[in-house]
Amino acid sequence: MSTDIIDPAAGTSATSLLRFATAGSVDDGKSTLVGRLLHDSKSVLADQLEAVEHASRSRGQEAPDLALLTDGLRAEREQGITIDVAYRYFATPRRRFILADTPGHVQYTRNMVTGASTAELAVVLVDARNGVVEQTRRHAAVAALLRVPHVVLAVNKMDLADYAEPVFAAIAEEFTAYATALGVPEVTAIPISALAGDNVVTPSAHMDWYGGPTVLEHLETVPVGGDPSGDPARFPVQYVIRPQSAEHPDYRGYAGQIASGVLRAGEAVTVLPSGRTSTIEGIDGLGGSVDVAWAPQSVTVRLADDVDVSRGDMIVPTASAPATTQDVEATVCHLHDRPLTAGRRVLLKHTTRTVKAIVKDIPSRLTLAASDVRHGLSQHPAPGELAANDIGRVVLRTAEPLALDAYADSRRTGSFLLIDPADGTTLTAGMAGTAFAAAPSAAAPADQPDDEGWDF
Repeated sequence: MSTDIIDPAAGTSATSLLRFATAGSVDDGKSTLVGRLLHDSKSVLADQLEAVEHASRSRGQEAPDLALLTDGLRAEREQGITIDVAYRYFATPRRRFILADTPGHVQYTRNMVTGASTAELAVVLVDARNGVVEQTRRHAAVAALLRVPHVVLAVNKMDLADYAEPVFAAIAEEFTAYATALGVPEVTAIPISALAGDNVVTPSAHMDWYGGPTVLEHLETVPVGGDPSGDPARFPVQYVIRPQSAEHPDYRGYAGQIASGVLRAGEAVTVLPSGRTSTIEGIDGLGGSVDVAWAPQSVTVRLADDVDVSRGDMIVPTASAPATTQDVEATVCHLHDRPLTAGRRVLLKHTTRTVKAIVKDIPSRLTLAASDVRHGLSQHPAPGELAANDIGRVVLRTAEPLALDAYADSRRTGSFLLIDPADGTTLTAGMAGTAFAAAPSAAAPADQPDDEGWDF
């Protein structure tokens, strides 16, 4: 059997998939852009379009309001804003898409984080009349923090700016300089009118000075995925398979989805956090045994030795095993209305593993007020707590070791969630930094006894 790696996510064939998110300030036209994209790419069913036309007529509008294709909540339609993340699935002959239309209000920053967390591309809209505003910079900062590899600046409402090239050029230059300073690797600027359809799916007849792609053309051709062999292999165990049948009396396999990299039969591996070592005896895929498997395939791994492996463990190549740690420093976005405070007891969910943890310290909070955003990212020291939508740094101590990668190296194995142990509510989304040895915090000393079994 061939061992060549062929990434199914690479290329621009109909089998490739692009996850992307839209963001921007209030009334910049995100939902209208998404509606226009779906409508002009023939991705809207007849009954959906009929429902939108009916809703538009009931509001006194002659033409269908394409924003209603994504703004499905009653409150969204009444207020004319997006509140929750709206996911849409569509396809063209060249590629499949999962689209997350995220809100523009400051108080829904957490929703933008949710929508962009798995995106490979973010479309940031700017009203051509207003230019780059505070919320534009905020979303550029979030895209940079989440390591979104591709950013599209869509300068919208060019029809209200007389389709003037200098207006577009000035906005594109300002945004690109700011995003590049934040570490965004790639910015593509496109002048559009979502309402009129200019440069969304079809090229605009009003902007002959623009020779770049339309939004859809760029979405169809932007590189996605990549060579998985360049990433260290990470295989979180989701389920232990032991049929114990007469046909397979000694079968023991470990099922899950490869988070990154490539696994090969015969490769020396380490089981974390225990540190036990073995060799991959075989890999069972959907169609039978294979010699090689790569992210994001779901497979069952069989080991040559009878080692103790259970759900939550991670199988990694011995040569590229990450360090395990109980002390974690991370950038987080707090999602819950109840503040996150130092000393808080939480559950930390990382891939398939969930462990107890304590918030030891909150060293800083990211400030994104207009005065700060203009000059880059600013940190407010020792805030004491993180409120809903706040982004900040936290120091955590876990009850058990975790095989965390830095988020900068792996978005899959460098991310985690903090969960309320009382009711299972998701509190915070985290992006791990480099593992370090944390000093005991005044909020929750390491040697302080605990009567609820949280002494670690």
